[in-house]
Amino acid sequence: MAQLPRLHRVHLQAHHAFTDTILLAIKRPLKLQPQPYLSHSISTPTRSPPRPINHPLSRLPSTMSAQPSIDPRYLSLFEALESRFSKTTSIPTEKWSILAIAALVAGPDPERADQLYLYLTSKEPYSTSPARKELVRRLREALFKSVIIVGVCKPIEAILAIAQVEKDEDKDYSPPTRENWACDETNHERGVGWFDKLYARNGASTLDLFSAHKDFSWLSMEITYGLFLSDRQVLDDFDTQMVVLPAIMSQNLKKETHWHIRGTRRLGVSMEDVGIVCECVRLVAEFYGVRLDKVPTVEEVENDV
Repeated sequence: MAQLPRLHRVHLQAHHAFTDTILLAIKRPLKLQPQPYLSHSISTPTRSPPRPINHPLSRLPSTMSAQPSIDPRYLSLFEALESRFSKTTSIPTEKWSILAIAALVAGPDPERADQLYLYLTSKEPYSTSPARKELVRRLREALFKSVIIVGVCKPIEAILAIAQVEKDEDKDYSPPTRENWACDETNHERGVGWFDKLYARNGASTLDLFSAHKDFSWLSMEITYGLFLSDRQVLDDFDTQMVVLPAIMSQNLKKETHWHIRGTRRLGVSMEDVGIVCECVRLVAEFYGVRLDKVPTVEEVENDV
């Protein structure tokens, strides 16, 4: 048989070698090593085998969050409020928390009601779940009553912030306090009764201010005092004034602050103690950098009591 030229034999051998390589790749794909320039490519993470049911980690919650803590600035604020309020002689000391939440919700950051709740529940009186439920009922009622003073949005922010840090076992699922409320004669009489207690001889002249705007006198009797402020299911007279006076004063409102300094004095709170209440309100305002430059002092109101 004639011999192929050498060049043809080389080409033929190369052709057979290439064909064999292709066939081998089809039967068994090549495992290519990653090149240096591909080192940044995203690789698919490997799936860990499932844990046994009795594995310790299997009993942990799917998401873990840090325990809520008190901001040191708010810790100092609440300690100062509690200390100053303890100097009152005619108001029970524990009512300082009602003043505090009213001033917070009237301020620029109502969500920090959660800091007050954390501070209070770190104390011995609220070391049990029933005590914490009672506490949140009082704070919630203070926020509800503040709706008529500061509007609805801020109290909503505050109560939702508290809800975020409550433990499940401390949730209070009692029905709404005003579930069976009706704008009837009973409501009217209750509202007028509380209004007269605060305004006394000034009641008629105050309502006369709205003689050309009777929607506001109706609102005052039926809703402000009837629905909101005269309800005594949770908070008493002093508690209610610890909502109203601080929430009004925190907004730097001159007339209404005068009326409710006077009204608090008419409830039997001493001039000195009302002064301490006002000092506490100013303390919260200063904390937020808010100026209370329109509101009167207790001394300026005293001649009107």
